[in-house]
Amino acid sequence: DANRQISEYKFKLSKAEQDITTLEQNIGRLEGQVARYKNAAENAEKVEDELKAEKRKLQRELRTALDKIEEMEMTNNHLMKRLEKMKANRTALLSQQ
Repeated sequence: DANRQISEYKFKLSKAEQDITTLEQNIGRLEGQVARYKNAAENAEKVEDELKAEKRKLQRELRTALDKIEEMEMTNNHLMKRLEKMKANRTALLSQQ
């Protein structure tokens, strides 16, 4: 009976050692995954920061371009009014002759 218990305990010890080995392998695998995920998260944050900076830059460029367009439209309108006045003056001069 004692031999049976001894061999049962040896079997349980062997099984526990196998479980420990399996768990240690799982820990190693999971630690590797954590490291990869952490790396991926850091890279994603870096890319996100770069994209945010690029977006701010593009928005500044857009505002500058829109301001320039508005300025050019105002200049164009002013020049068109001057041209119309000149045409009206010319027409008036021609009709007086």
